[in-house]
Amino acid sequence: MNFLTSAAKEILGAFRRFYPRLRIGTASGLLCGVLLLVTAMGCARNEPRADIVIVNGVEPESLDPALITGVAEMRIVGSLFEGLTRQDPITSDPIPGLAEKWEISPDGRIYTFHLRTNLQWSTGEPLTSADVVYSWIRVLDPATASDYAGQLFYLVNGEEFNSGKIKDPNLVGVHALDRNTIRVELKQPTAFFLDLCAFCTLQIVPKQTIDKYGDRWLMARPLPTSGAYDLVAWRINDKIRLKKNPRYWDAANTKTELVDFLPIGSPTTALNLYETGGADIVWDKDLVPVELLDVLLKRPDFHVSPILGTYFLRFNVNRKPFNDVRVRQAMALAINKERITSKLTKAGEQPAENYTPPGIARYHAPKGLGYDPEKARKLLAQAGYPGGKGFPRFEYMFNAAAGGAAKIHAKIAVELQQMWHDELGIDMELRQVEWKVYLANASKIAYDMCRASWIGDYNDADTFLNMFMTGNGNNRTGWSNARYDELIRAADRENDLAKREKLFQEAETILIRDENPIIPLYFYVGFSYFDTNSIKGIYPNILDTHPLNAIWKEKGKGSRGTKVEGRGLEGNQQATNH
Repeated sequence: MNFLTSAAKEILGAFRRFYPRLRIGTASGLLCGVLLLVTAMGCARNEPRADIVIVNGVEPESLDPALITGVAEMRIVGSLFEGLTRQDPITSDPIPGLAEKWEISPDGRIYTFHLRTNLQWSTGEPLTSADVVYSWIRVLDPATASDYAGQLFYLVNGEEFNSGKIKDPNLVGVHALDRNTIRVELKQPTAFFLDLCAFCTLQIVPKQTIDKYGDRWLMARPLPTSGAYDLVAWRINDKIRLKKNPRYWDAANTKTELVDFLPIGSPTTALNLYETGGADIVWDKDLVPVELLDVLLKRPDFHVSPILGTYFLRFNVNRKPFNDVRVRQAMALAINKERITSKLTKAGEQPAENYTPPGIARYHAPKGLGYDPEKARKLLAQAGYPGGKGFPRFEYMFNAAAGGAAKIHAKIAVELQQMWHDELGIDMELRQVEWKVYLANASKIAYDMCRASWIGDYNDADTFLNMFMTGNGNNRTGWSNARYDELIRAADRENDLAKREKLFQEAETILIRDENPIIPLYFYVGFSYFDTNSIKGIYPNILDTHPLNAIWKEKGKGSRGTKVEGRGLEGNQQATNH
């Protein structure tokens, strides 16, 4: 223990030299983080360091493309499996993936995809059009319980098969015409369908392994993968190690051989690991110590850029008193969102007066309720709770950080608690739960109120608005509105862009002004830290997607440890879709 303490103090001393205004309390927190880091390093397995080490946030919920909903999981899964298209690392636009080309019918409803003729699973078996059909039908199968099944509702009979109205999968609009050709039939033209084909949910998984192992298929070794990387190991609360897949069709352009993803939720531990050379890339603003944010944002290796992402609150509209829209509106009107972004987040986030973020293609969002505490008190009185009298205590659920570290979710929760107490006279209890418990409770709608966030899956208003349709697995509020559903469906059928925008605007008005099953708080910025003198292939883009096979490290360049001068700049922050 003497060695560990000495090493920790040496690292902490370096921090104090570069951050001389560091407060004692902050220094103590860093010391704890350093101790955890050094202890973890001392217990590490004797194995070679990966070419790139990435601090990825929380421990993954799963690595099954059909089941995952969080961005942290998607970063890993997108490296193991691929879809008919994939995302361009610079623009995030869809480009050829497993399919080398495709044709679209004049009416925009029929897509004919042609697979590359050299496709193989990482274990050597041929990958064919039958694997594509199987993977998509598996997502739609109600037994799979995919929260993202709605992404395939654009297919003919996709929604009907998922709901059980039809039982025959052959009636769904995806068919293998031959070994390398797939015909996809859509209900109506869908401008973003190629974007969907690149998304994790539609990536291709191995039928042969799933048939053999069932729900435990991800434990198979070797695990057949369709993407740029193989899964070497998944050690809970330690790391996920990936190795370049030599049978991947584009292996010649995959520059990094070995990659580790570390599940670290403590900002102090993440920063210490990065500063001491134990990590090369850290995703997410959540992994930056809040006390150091102002200082770190001035460094050239800390990167911020606009992305399509919204932080918001969910109500369980099936529970009293949140089944009363006046209560929901009152609570929305009593939140000073500017105070949250200026006092707590502090990285350039913008207060959200609507749900869909700025920058979405072909769309301008309507304004929400705004900030009006006086109107909030009147609405609460109309609902039967004047001055908060008689308002039942309720719980606000948010996810905890690994190791119990205080994160922005907790700070926002405390701020909301104070605002609602001061402005409305109501009290709420804070319920902090672990990540997997949070996801399970949100999915089952087993909460009163909870925090949430959404990063766009593609650059269209539909990715934000269709999730609140009745029955969508990502709705998670219990809210249902027939007119809202009708408007979203009409917008998806509409080819006239101006008319389509108006339909979406009417729907969003219902969501954020008339019914309010959610309260938007602020719009995200992308955030990450890495040294661009050595790390290449990461580009700022509005979807904040960074394919692993496009990233590499130039050996012998950049600086590590306490030598923080001279680092470059590109951009990122992550939230998680849940």
